[in-house]
Amino acid sequence: MKKIALILFAAVLFLAACGAKSEESPETNAKEDTKTFKIGVTQIVEHPSLNAAYDGFKKALEDAGMDVEYDVQNAQNDNSSNTTIANNLVSSGVDLIFANSTPSAQAVASVTKDIPIVFTSVTDAVSAELVQSMEKPGGNVTGTVDTQPDAIPSTIAFLKDELGAKDVGMVFNSGEQNSRAQVDAVKEQMSAVGLNVVEASVSTSAEVKQATESLIGKVDSLYIITDNTVVSALESVISVANDNKLPMMVGEFDSVKRGGLGAYGFEYFDIGYEAGQMAVKILNGESTPADLSVQYPQNLRFVLNKDTVETLGIEVKDEWKAEFAE
Repeated sequence: MKKIALILFAAVLFLAACGAKSEESPETNAKEDTKTFKIGVTQIVEHPSLNAAYDGFKKALEDAGMDVEYDVQNAQNDNSSNTTIANNLVSSGVDLIFANSTPSAQAVASVTKDIPIVFTSVTDAVSAELVQSMEKPGGNVTGTVDTQPDAIPSTIAFLKDELGAKDVGMVFNSGEQNSRAQVDAVKEQMSAVGLNVVEASVSTSAEVKQATESLIGKVDSLYIITDNTVVSALESVISVANDNKLPMMVGEFDSVKRGGLGAYGFEYFDIGYEAGQMAVKILNGESTPADLSVQYPQNLRFVLNKDTVETLGIEVKDEWKAEFAE
């Protein structure tokens, strides 16, 4: 009897162990089935706006519960490095590429038609030949742009009507398609309202201060667009502008926080987040880049830098409905 009891007891223990293992297996299998996605990140240069866009992108994937490994590459504003990064990311077999800036997006789009590409911080995706149209991108590329349709006309109106500008200086990298498109749009719209644009072109951030100084005596104000080369050296422009009491409007809020007078704009974190939401849909197989329309920034706001306002002695009018940058 003792022997039979021991056998029965052993059998019960065995069955209980099997049951426990069976109960654990779905969770174990679920963990095994969770896919880790590899995302390549290419960014043309370090500056606060692009960094904020990347932070927004990552937050969107985190909020969606995605398991992601990032391969982050920065070209430090070097075209040769930008091309090398694009080729390296494609050859590494990533699941998706996040391209943060126009040059970054152009470089990766030129070397792959198979890997999904989601961009942000691009001004004119159509002119940059990244997509066929905003509504129907086609191909393997889509994303969010950093041009809000009302931002440029609102800025021009403020320069003319509130600051009394006549000759507006613009420092930019003429070799960057993103910048050339913006400057041409600004020139056309300023000409229509009787304002004159005086250009100062640079090719590297080291040239920014000298280029800005070359405008002194020729202009009564400055308008710095979302040019990666100039924004990466923005403190040089701010120093010259403040020393010469030149009001300087900028293209985005991070440049206001750094010392620009004001901007009609949006948060780069937000357009990065929206790009991340697109990436989630693509990685989950819900959509392809060709299905997802390119998105404009939302919620245009007017923001001023309080310290710069005081430095320039500008009176803030109630009707401006401006916010002060934090």
